[in-house]
Amino acid sequence: MATLQLDRVTKSFGDTHVIQGVDLEVDDKEFVVFVGPSGCGKSTLLRMIAGLESATSGDILIDGQRMNDIGPADRGLAMVFQSYALYPHMTVEDNMGFSLRLAGVDKPARREKVREAARILQLEPLLDRKPKALSGGQRQRVAIGRAIVRNPGIFLFDEPLSNLDAALRVQMRIELARLHEELDATMIYVTHDQIEAMTMADKIVVLQGGVVEQVGSPMELYHHPCNRFVAGFIGSPKMNFLPVQVVEADADGVGVRLPGGDVTRVPVAGEKLSPGTPLELGIRPEHLVLDEAQGPLSGEIQVLERLGGQTSLYVRMDDAMVTLMADGDIAHCVHDTVRFGFESHRAHLFDAEGLALPSLEKHPLAGLRRQDNRVASDANGA
Repeated sequence: MATLQLDRVTKSFGDTHVIQGVDLEVDDKEFVVFVGPSGCGKSTLLRMIAGLESATSGDILIDGQRMNDIGPADRGLAMVFQSYALYPHMTVEDNMGFSLRLAGVDKPARREKVREAARILQLEPLLDRKPKALSGGQRQRVAIGRAIVRNPGIFLFDEPLSNLDAALRVQMRIELARLHEELDATMIYVTHDQIEAMTMADKIVVLQGGVVEQVGSPMELYHHPCNRFVAGFIGSPKMNFLPVQVVEADADGVGVRLPGGDVTRVPVAGEKLSPGTPLELGIRPEHLVLDEAQGPLSGEIQVLERLGGQTSLYVRMDDAMVTLMADGDIAHCVHDTVRFGFESHRAHLFDAEGLALPSLEKHPLAGLRRQDNRVASDANGA
């Protein structure tokens, strides 16, 4: 397929700086997801790669060739938009083959390419239907098929699942992951949904305000976020943050006083810290554990959401509201007071600038990418 390199790419609209010096490398056959809140610049960056927006400065290279002055049609890319943009008077087969028809591809070759794309996307029984006779998920698959028949070097997806309901989004996530494996293609995908990013990506690019905050595998960003923004954005429900104060610190860890007065030692590099320094402790809801006997933290349940297999507890402490994930059958009720704690190696510490103190314990899955699961499975099967 193809590789992509962005070298100090910027984009400005007048005095508004949308993309601010992005450096990025996308490897061949990699599934990369741009994720971030609305307005962070992820769709603008994708449109610059596609050639629909020009870069203010910097270079965009595909397979080592500079693309800044090359038009969208000649970059060897195919883009799938949030809107299906299907022709209502055409059949599925004609919609999928329309770009080939414009390119002058003869009818037998067109039909062969469309039939192969339909097989991959499980659209073969629907080729004679028109878009009005399709579900939302089927229409999105037709839009993806329209990209497949062009045999692009890189697939670009701009929030393609945003118009689907929750069940269809899950189904399409599975289908896109399967499609990536079958095509063995380079794919770049834009979304504001961090669950889509976590489940589909080999590599995630987290953006905020036109700046790349962190690039890494899903598990690396989950276990080792570089700053408070990434820590709070990746993971659902989002990470809890508690004000703490340094009691003692050295190169082997940092002892901090929790809101309840207890002291816990977190395995992060702390040789530059001094006692009394204020920090924030981050702990994910799934890493908090109810402990009525010895839990160092306590609070009153404000909201309780029973989801069947698990229960979400929203607990009001003196200085913060925290979220816990507990067993679905717990007997607690709203306004109960609960005690809870956590294992210190699960915690993160952030300084006054929001930067994470480096962890001394590398999580064994931090470098695992989605495609590595497939490789491991294939090896076990062999």
